[in-house]
Amino acid sequence: MQIIQNRKKFFILSLLVIIIGFGFMIANAQAGKGALNWDVEFTGGTSMELNMNGKYDNDKLISIIKDVTDQSSPQIQEVLGTNNVEIKLQSIDSPTRTALVEAIQNEYSKATLTEANDISGTVSGEMQRAAIKATLIAAVAMLIYISIRFKDVRAGGSAILALIHDVLVVLAAYAIFRIPVNNAFIAVLLTILGYSVNSTIVIFDRIRENKGAFKRNQTAERINKSISQTLARSINTSLTTLFTIGAIYFLGVPSIQEFALPMMVGIIAGAYSSICISGSIWYTLLPKAEKDV
Repeated sequence: MQIIQNRKKFFILSLLVIIIGFGFMIANAQAGKGALNWDVEFTGGTSMELNMNGKYDNDKLISIIKDVTDQSSPQIQEVLGTNNVEIKLQSIDSPTRTALVEAIQNEYSKATLTEANDISGTVSGEMQRAAIKATLIAAVAMLIYISIRFKDVRAGGSAILALIHDVLVVLAAYAIFRIPVNNAFIAVLLTILGYSVNSTIVIFDRIRENKGAFKRNQTAERINKSISQTLARSINTSLTTLFTIGAIYFLGVPSIQEFALPMMVGIIAGAYSSICISGSIWYTLLPKAEKDV
């Protein structure tokens, strides 16, 4: 494999995907929909749960909510194992909430309101800070561990840059597909970080093991060889995980799909970055004396 020789092509491909994602964020923001589809858990708002007590049409329900609240992007998801539906909106007052319940009951007479909560901006702000803190702590811990294990801060830096790549690709997916950014978002990011860095460490381990088999100025050949030796393992691990998450996505309810779709994107991005990006960044950070291409 000629991964190192083609590293610029891989960098450009990744950059294009990330730029497209940011383009969608800008377009969404200019359209008044928000750069990302923030859930009320992050922005604050109103959460309502209704027992529909029978079948209902999701599109019809969304239409009713839009007519009553004049909000363009209400979030609706089925409560797993029940006939309940959860509705998340930007903050609405008590009269509007009452009018919304009545409008739904006019269409679905058996529907009953079981729960209604206002999520304050303070709570949502705490969730945002918790998400950022969790991601930063994970990244710093990985940087320290990898740098110590491989006795090279460049290895740790390469792994972290590859993880940032994965996070940006996942964010692009959230922007393009308008996936709600909710509690699952934190779980997705941390899972992808752990999954991706595991594959990267396997490759870096093989690069270290092969050090004695190559001369100092054969670094590119050593990295390419190491990636080739671990390629089957990286692809097989990613595919088996992808098949499992894919089954969850296609057979699951909307709340599960909101987790599974970005996970699939993250798994693909993680496999790609482990094979094509992490080793290439490590090579790029090496001094000229150790480079051969």
